[in-house]
Amino acid sequence: MHVHESAEDYLEAILMLREKKGQVRSIDIANELNFSKPSVSIAMKKLRESGLIEMDAGSLITLTPAGMEIAARIYERHRILTDLLIRLGVSPETARADACRIEHDLSDETWQRIKAHAAAHSAAL
Repeated sequence: MHVHESAEDYLEAILMLREKKGQVRSIDIANELNFSKPSVSIAMKKLRESGLIEMDAGSLITLTPAGMEIAARIYERHRILTDLLIRLGVSPETARADACRIEHDLSDETWQRIKAHAAAHSAAL
């Protein structure tokens, strides 16, 4: 399933917040991404309609299996790219920001080569 970059960012944020806090609400996402609550509410509605998240009666947000697959893919790219850029000498702040931009636009072929390279070089350290 192809989703827009903004949807990938929301799904990644939900995964990261769940790992950090254990549960996620729209306000947590708004605070994490520095977006307005109404913007996040609209996005959550679209993600819910796309079958990527579920919301319970208490407004807790969970990723569906399809949403988790996308979130995990983007989050893995983000972590590996950030680490790689830092090892190249980029400041952590810039590395995180650049990884966020790069993670969405890589072809699968390029991503697999970067991932293999990062794994080979982290094993050598």
